[in-house]
Amino acid sequence: MNKKEHILEYYPDETYMFADGFDDAIIGICERTNVIIYSTKRVIEILMEEGMEYEDALEHFSYNVSGSYMGEMTPIFCNDTMFEEYGEG
Repeated sequence: MNKKEHILEYYPDETYMFADGFDDAIIGICERTNVIIYSTKRVIEILMEEGMEYEDALEHFSYNVSGSYMGEMTPIFCNDTMFEEYGEG
């Protein structure tokens, strides 16, 4: 069972919006807004696993993934890449 399936099974009465193709990048649910939270780092890794170079994956993520707003339930993307230069990522 992947994370998306787990969430849907655990919270069957809730409605969520998911980012297609990034189930493995889910890191949680915002308790305040009930919105799905994704790891930016993992989303970019998934795009690279699909054949994109890092810069292309970052641009695609910025414009087509995190840049899309679909209402209040639009997923949140946690910028967990910002600490990599400090050896914490």
